[in-house]
Amino acid sequence: MEWLNALVQGTLLGGLYALFAAGLSLIFGVMRLVNIAHGDLIVLAAYLGLTVTSAIGLHPVVAMVLVVPAMAMIGYALQRGLLNQTLGDDLLPPLLVTFGLSVILQNGLLEVYSADPQKLSAPVLETASLPLGPITVGVLPVLTFAIAVAVIWGLQWTFYKTALGRAFRAVSDNQDIAQLMGLNKRHIFGLAMALALAVTAVAGILLGLRTSFDPASGGGRLIFGFEAVIIGGLGNLWGTLAGGVILGVAQTIGAKIDPGWQVLSGHIAFLVILAIRPQGLFPRMSG
Repeated sequence: MEWLNALVQGTLLGGLYALFAAGLSLIFGVMRLVNIAHGDLIVLAAYLGLTVTSAIGLHPVVAMVLVVPAMAMIGYALQRGLLNQTLGDDLLPPLLVTFGLSVILQNGLLEVYSADPQKLSAPVLETASLPLGPITVGVLPVLTFAIAVAVIWGLQWTFYKTALGRAFRAVSDNQDIAQLMGLNKRHIFGLAMALALAVTAVAGILLGLRTSFDPASGGGRLIFGFEAVIIGGLGNLWGTLAGGVILGVAQTIGAKIDPGWQVLSGHIAFLVILAIRPQGLFPRMSG
């Protein structure tokens, strides 16, 4: 029964990791951009949620109504004002710029909020639980997993069933031809980053509800997001959810064997899958 509990808890944890990874997967799929600052942007969203809840007194989940559009606007401005200038055949400039952005974000958050760990407070949601047969699961992890499924379904629907999604796929397949067809690739890339950071905002709020965070905690979130993306397959959104679940299950089973193995076991699972299937379990499919 304890192993079943570890499996269920790991699956639910995978929902949070999938939210970390969904934005990464989206922007890589659209513009082949690897965003080193992604983890720090997740933490920034958590701090914005903290500011909103402290200043207005909103419940953290309700605070998403303000934090999500704020992060989307930051994403659009960041892409149009900075990152579009780095895109090209060379992958190094965006890597260097987003690494610099990561350092700036960490130091900026440290200056404004100090190094003390913070946490979003929602006592009822954090302690509520549901009986699930012989085991009990927390309402917050179940809610997080449900939100992850809904977000990834929404991204998938947007990508394949809307005009915006067709524009994303067009600039992803061939930027020059898309430009000749009248699409402004700089604007499309800005919208892609806005959408990615809107998802990041949701991930940041849920992270802040689940555990404490500080200005230096972005690196760990970035690694978990990258691992989920690579395990699932680059550019495959449902694969990202599967990657998050595999990572979460590996960590909870590792923690069950020995508490010190929690993070290590996730990294080992990642390396094993990478060795067996370098392209990920579910490589990107067209259509």
